[in-house]
Amino acid sequence: MPKRRKAPKGYRSPGSRPKGPRMPGPAGGGDMMAQLQALQEEMARQQAALAEETVEVSVGGGMVKVVATGQQDIVSISIQPEVVDPDDVEMLEDLVLSAVNEALEQSRKLAEERMGSLTAGLGLPPGLF
Repeated sequence: MPKRRKAPKGYRSPGSRPKGPRMPGPAGGGDMMAQLQALQEEMARQQAALAEETVEVSVGGGMVKVVATGQQDIVSISIQPEVVDPDDVEMLEDLVLSAVNEALEQSRKLAEERMGSLTAGLGLPPGLF
């Protein structure tokens, strides 16, 4: 008959439970669920408000203007006719690109301000909302 070996220290067989006190069920879990539901509802309200809020960016001395919502949607781009030069299209492209990127950055900051205040006490990683 083969000799039985002892299991290494700390080994648990599959399906076995660790010994010791059992953790109690979620005490006050209903209260936490209500808080999470309220947070979810407030976040939905803030998202709707962000869709209505806008930021406006102007570059090139007001030659190019971009408007974006708090949800990072570009809603308008305005270009003054005097900046349109068929011999220097690259300058116009740079102005538009700069204005769009700045509008999106301001929109993200606006969203972080609104949503960050809701999630501040939850210990979530930065940038998650």
